[in-house]
Amino acid sequence: MAQRTGGRPRAVRMSVELPLWQALTGYRVLTLGYALTLFFLSYHAYAHPLGAALYMGVLTLWMLLTWNRTTSAERCTKPFLIADLAIALAGILLTSFVDTAARIDGGAATLPSIWTGGAVLGLAIKGGWRWAAVGSTIVAVTNLVERGSPARDTVHNVVLVWVSSIAIGYIVEVARASERTLARALQIEAATRERERLARDIHDGVLQVLAMVQRRGAAIGGEAAELGRMAGEQEIALRSLVAGGLLPPQRSAAQLAEDAELVRTVAPAAPAPPSGPCDVRALIAPHAGATVTVSAPGTPVLLEAAAAAELAAAVGAALDNVAKHAGEAARAWILLEDEPDEVIVTVRDDGPGIPEGRLADAEREGRMGVALSIRGRLRDLGGSAELVSVPGQGTEVELRVPRGSED
Repeated sequence: MAQRTGGRPRAVRMSVELPLWQALTGYRVLTLGYALTLFFLSYHAYAHPLGAALYMGVLTLWMLLTWNRTTSAERCTKPFLIADLAIALAGILLTSFVDTAARIDGGAATLPSIWTGGAVLGLAIKGGWRWAAVGSTIVAVTNLVERGSPARDTVHNVVLVWVSSIAIGYIVEVARASERTLARALQIEAATRERERLARDIHDGVLQVLAMVQRRGAAIGGEAAELGRMAGEQEIALRSLVAGGLLPPQRSAAQLAEDAELVRTVAPAAPAPPSGPCDVRALIAPHAGATVTVSAPGTPVLLEAAAAAELAAAVGAALDNVAKHAGEAARAWILLEDEPDEVIVTVRDDGPGIPEGRLADAEREGRMGVALSIRGRLRDLGGSAELVSVPGQGTEVELRVPRGSED
């Protein structure tokens, strides 16, 4: 996950565990106060109150020194959890020596009381349900030893701690697995978007050049025809890379090296887009010509520079499709509209239109002009691209970019 700070993305680490650690810290502090309150209220009832006071002093000092160890998984180490559990167990066993038999038989709380649950919960959050099962079982046995007999209230408390700690540990494990799955999905999404961006650049640069070389070479003939044939092979290889991520398996390492060299030679380095608002009219106006009519408002149509450049590139891709599929003599009209909350560009032509299902077939064949160069660009801007085509009546592409994409 990422947030934007000053126009640049900043990574933010997500953690479902952080609230649990914060809750555990609060639990330990509150239950220490509860245990101290019980101790002071029953101070004179103990058989050896000074021994009990000594333990409560040690417990309080331990909490003062380690209260922040449970604020995060990094601080809450395994040795600390073992020491925390050992102090709780020592307090439970010490109760049978400093308290009276009558109070113990009557169900009086142990010295650490419910503070012991914090040690077990720490094991559950840190190590999952298996650590929780081990810790709660040890606490259960210790409570039974302190009580001397499996009294009903003792068994009830033991089962409650055992079940709740294991349940929390299991929930933590599920949450961790979900978090890892989400992080992996976000990584895949980011990689997919970057791949689509690179594919758009390839489509708008390298593939267009290769297709032109193939057509011109076939028209000229001779050695140029051989060059055109080779350019056609390279185009097929790159389209396979764009569509499926893998080149045809029959290509040799030398041919792959030639492909890479061709990409480095033909594809120009993309300059960094300027910052600040940009007039979309200035980017679309160069498309005007004998067969292309541009209609735009008389006032500047401002968009953030990167968004304006992507919108203009999508318009260029739409016009490339007009020239390629409708013919160079086909007429096209570009309408730029400046709305309060979005910028709309409509590209319409008088060509033969697109047969039903042709776009899906083109994507399967690796021809990603509409999918990547047009729809992919608008999707990344938070906008949309709608294509309407009626056979025999031309094609219309409507591009919408929300002004919120500037933020």
